[in-house]
Amino acid sequence: MAFGDYPAEYNPKVHGTYDPARYYGKPDTPLADVKVGELGSWLARRNKSPQAMAGAISRAWWRWQHKYVQPKRPGIAPFFQITAGAMLFFYCINYGKLKKHRNYKYHW
Repeated sequence: MAFGDYPAEYNPKVHGTYDPARYYGKPDTPLADVKVGELGSWLARRNKSPQAMAGAISRAWWRWQHKYVQPKRPGIAPFFQITAGAMLFFYCINYGKLKKHRNYKYHW
């Protein structure tokens, strides 16, 4: 599979119009339904290649787009989500500097 091609599991005669937010592979047990004892075997069945990771991120992006950004009347939620994500990102990258400015009970 080259960059930009349809997934190998996608069949237009069976699946209809291509949806980038859908996984066309063999369905498996959702993570929410996995018991603690089965977690190791469930993780072993995952495809951990970089291409599979990129596909999972792409599907998550498109699900978010279809739910919050592309509806006919989108609300303000995507703007708040992006703002909260940016705040968390910048807090993480500046944590080393912020850590030095903590307030302590006793000062010298």
